[in-house]
Amino acid sequence: MKILYEFIPRLDFVSSAAKVKDLVDGFNITDSAGGAPAPGGISVACVLKQIYPDKVTIPMMITNYKGPVEVGASALAAEAMGVDGILPDPGDPPRYGTLIRTREDGSCQTISDPDEILAYRRSTGPAEEVRNFLRKSIKINKTKIGCLLTARVPAEAAIERMKDDWDFGFFLRLEESTLPKLKEIGTECKRMGKSFYPYFIVGTEKNQKVLQRIGWPASATMETAEKFIADMEGYVDGIIATCLGDVASDMELLAKAQKFRG
Repeated sequence: MKILYEFIPRLDFVSSAAKVKDLVDGFNITDSAGGAPAPGGISVACVLKQIYPDKVTIPMMITNYKGPVEVGASALAAEAMGVDGILPDPGDPPRYGTLIRTREDGSCQTISDPDEILAYRRSTGPAEEVRNFLRKSIKINKTKIGCLLTARVPAEAAIERMKDDWDFGFFLRLEESTLPKLKEIGTECKRMGKSFYPYFIVGTEKNQKVLQRIGWPASATMETAEKFIADMEGYVDGIIATCLGDVASDMELLAKAQKFRG
């Protein structure tokens, strides 16, 4: 099982990555999370891949903040630097400017109506359009492209999505009640030869407000983390470990996860 770390880059991201490099197999890098400017996910991934070529680097590509040229340019940078994969997703509305939707043919539109934005973000089509634009128009062929899967939909729907032209999937909203769904999806992903990683969020005293704000459940507590990880063995290729910005607890979680690496 590979242990990936949800890496939230700040200006000191190089030194921050050095602190966890021996505890992880790779990084899932956020991309201006919450719509607020931060070092870009793909830019950070390119740097980390250069420093740590043996580490898996899979950045988010939040497309709400990027027009078609920037979507293509970012993906080409990932391809040039050997970044392992990218995960295009609409993400949160931008804190500055207007939301941009890139279409499969390379055209785009801006969306400002709140109801339209909500409907757009909840739909699955935008990510598929960006993936197809990258494959067909930008000619991305080495870098793997993945999608987000959520426990909010039936396992059958997630499996059908993975049967499309996605190379890997990340699973959201993992908790005890959704573990059977994860196992069902993971079994089918293994059969298809596609990598499958859940976000494994450990709740702590410090991250409760963040959990409430984003509306996600915690997967486990620090006390139950090891048992929960053990229950996923054989169904996932790895986990994306995070305490949602509680860095001290991140280190504790990563230490607990070491026994599962390999």
